[in-house]
Amino acid sequence: MNCYLGIDIGSVSVNIVAVDERGEVMSGLYLRSRGRPMQVILEGLKETGARLGGVTVAGCGTTGSGRYLAGVMTGADVIKNEITAHAVASSLVRPDVQTILEIGGQDSKIIILRQGIVTDFAMNTVCAAGTGSFLDQQAARLGIPIEEFGDLALTSENAVRIAGRCTVFAESDMVHKQQLGHPVQDIVRGLCEALVRNYLNNLAKGKEIQPPVLFQGGVAANRGIVAAFGRALGMPVEVPPHHDLMGAIGAARLAREEVERTGRTSFKGFDLCALPHRTAGFECHGCSNVCEIVEIYEGDRVIGRWGSRCGRWDVL
Repeated sequence: MNCYLGIDIGSVSVNIVAVDERGEVMSGLYLRSRGRPMQVILEGLKETGARLGGVTVAGCGTTGSGRYLAGVMTGADVIKNEITAHAVASSLVRPDVQTILEIGGQDSKIIILRQGIVTDFAMNTVCAAGTGSFLDQQAARLGIPIEEFGDLALTSENAVRIAGRCTVFAESDMVHKQQLGHPVQDIVRGLCEALVRNYLNNLAKGKEIQPPVLFQGGVAANRGIVAAFGRALGMPVEVPPHHDLMGAIGAARLAREEVERTGRTSFKGFDLCALPHRTAGFECHGCSNVCEIVEIYEGDRVIGRWGSRCGRWDVL
């Protein structure tokens, strides 16, 4: 049996999936990167290899903000941006999908498709308001397990209006509402609605949102946010079965298409987990830009280098 690997390196997580030739997920891992993506990639690959046993990996694809890092480490057949990977995965789940809402650990995006083609998109990578890390922070401050945060919002019948345009203002507003004596469930529901309002007023502004709508990313596990999106849009919002792994699923599908085109794979195999990997860096003083160059080592060999504006040092 053959399978295809997809690796999605985000801001706070490393997602690794293996899909069979029918597109079914054989193994899926959602791992917190803990600021050490290289180590977590190797740990995830080792666990995936153990799960797959004797299954042959016929191809590998990477995506996400750390896609080049994962790509050079694994010998990926294809390295694609998140927009493409999420659109491909969503089209596999729902071929007629027209709108994709995605909220991850520290960024968010919206993708508009028409007849299976991406026609528009927007990303927010400069502010963490409304993302998973902010929800984690507020859940911890309130003493509520993040797994119960969304369900608590569903018990509220009277949402409190929270300022959601900024994480600092949102937290200050929540503290103020607590001091006034508002119930916690009303504050939590108000926060969910504020985050959805902020998302729609910024990322989705000027975009025509049409059903079917898929909501994916780690935050899609929060039923309070899902319900708030449904109320704000006035239409059903669907959460796919592997909502937190969709980028990796899309990368695996793209890897399959690339291998079918070329007839070969450059995936290094799970043996790479036994090799020492490290990073190093230096400043280039070849011009006034003083670029910061990052090097990726496998043993004593440089397998990747990037960071120069002119491409002088780049090795991919």
